[in-house]
Amino acid sequence: MGFRIGFRHVAGGLGLLCVAWGGRLLLQQPEPWRIAVWLGGAVVVHDGFVAPLVFAVGALAAAVGLRLRGAPRTALIVAGSLTAIALPPLLRPGPVANPTVLPLDYLRNWLLAMAAVALFTVLHAALRALTRRTGRRA
Repeated sequence: MGFRIGFRHVAGGLGLLCVAWGGRLLLQQPEPWRIAVWLGGAVVVHDGFVAPLVFAVGALAAAVGLRLRGAPRTALIVAGSLTAIALPPLLRPGPVANPTVLPLDYLRNWLLAMAAVALFTVLHAALRALTRRTGRRA
């Protein structure tokens, strides 16, 4: 029995290289602890907000008889992640001291992103239904 290098090994190796590169870039920053605190906050937001919300929506959907698999589940995860990223500028709208800090219309862009997630989910479901009817697999 020999050792074979598969996709998982290549993907894992690339992931480790990315982590090492990110760590190197982090240590080159003038105040790396600020970025580390922000990254820790991202983990807390994910584990304390996004993951429980996705779990709750899945449990609620199962309780009413919906099966959320594949694209709908992925859409919920993507929408939750985009919302977590957009929350700070969404919750604190208004003028800022430096207009170049938050120069975009974050509410509009978040709504566009949510619409894109919904559109791609509906298109994927329609394509799956069409290919099931014709006997092909998408």
